[in-house]
Amino acid sequence: MPEPKITESKTQRAILIGVIDDTTTEEAVNEYLDELAFLAQTAGVIPVKRFVQRLEYPNPRTFVGSGKIKEIRDFINENDPELVIFDDELSASQLRNIERELRCRILDRTNLILDIFARRARTAHAKTQVELAQYQYLLPRLAGMWTHLERQRGGIGLRGPGETEIETDRRVVRERIAKLKEDLVRIDKQKKTQRQNRGKLVRVALVGYTNVGKSTIMNLLSKSDVFAENKLFATLDTTVRKVIFENLPFLLSDTVGFIRKLPHSLIESFKSTLDEVRESDILLHIVDISHSNFEEQIEIVQQTLYDIGAGDKPVIMVFNKIDAFRYILKDIDDLTPRLKENISLDELRNTWMAKCNGTCVFISAIKKENIEDLKKLLYAKVREIHIERYPYDDFLY
Repeated sequence: MPEPKITESKTQRAILIGVIDDTTTEEAVNEYLDELAFLAQTAGVIPVKRFVQRLEYPNPRTFVGSGKIKEIRDFINENDPELVIFDDELSASQLRNIERELRCRILDRTNLILDIFARRARTAHAKTQVELAQYQYLLPRLAGMWTHLERQRGGIGLRGPGETEIETDRRVVRERIAKLKEDLVRIDKQKKTQRQNRGKLVRVALVGYTNVGKSTIMNLLSKSDVFAENKLFATLDTTVRKVIFENLPFLLSDTVGFIRKLPHSLIESFKSTLDEVRESDILLHIVDISHSNFEEQIEIVQQTLYDIGAGDKPVIMVFNKIDAFRYILKDIDDLTPRLKENISLDELRNTWMAKCNGTCVFISAIKKENIEDLKKLLYAKVREIHIERYPYDDFLY
């Protein structure tokens, strides 16, 4: 059975759809759609138009209201885009209803993220994890699909009396999910054995929102050549390197980035990958300080860490991309309240240094600014744990 790929290889054009409800602001939704546009571009799709509607809550039938659906349909008829992408997860009935109204291919945020993961997966482990998440997403939505999955098997005797094609598809998908889960259990055991064979070295894991520069920092600290680029989810497979600072060895791992509304099925499928985070001794939480909404990204990462059982780890906050940080200096005669755009890097540095009790550092991985400060802070933390574990190591004294 082929993997359930979502988008085609050729470049496609897309409309992006968002909703402003009681829990969000127009500014926040525009930022979310910026991120959705970046996701679309990462998947090889060109966003050509955005539609935003203010609703008390998303329409249970078509996500947006009937008037907005008509407006979107008119734009589709005039411009003929290939895709419509919603910045939320749609139910099976919503997908059917919207596709019926717009007569266009519909994707939701979860579907788009799964497709990017499928494109980025390189190893058999990552491919198995992504395929499982894809089928778990696909199963409750089979009834809305016009094309059906190819059978792994065919012939007489496989279809029960009165069994419909959609029921057969569901059975095949369930069997595939069961097989993928078995494969992951076997792979997880192998990964656990590999982690146990690394001995008692202190383990440091890089965590953070996607596209904040984790892989670039990994390359700087470990002098390795981990793949890094300015796209979302450039890293799916965990990379582990042995690093030595001043004769002090430790293990450094680069992990998959987190994101707002990361599909739960992906978190479950990437259990063994996230075990690198759960079993680490120190977390390097990488933050893109130049991002206009970096505080929310910090909260999302922290919440995800708690969700996977890693919320109690010692953390070093690493504010990256200081070279790209920009702020607007208020005129001395401007008496309006300051916005976050008016806060300088020095003010942020002083605020976060106090909040983190000194366990944070501001760097530029691209410009290699303050990397030595990061190394000194990391060395001190690793040394502290190493001394507790090996109190009689002479070279540390």
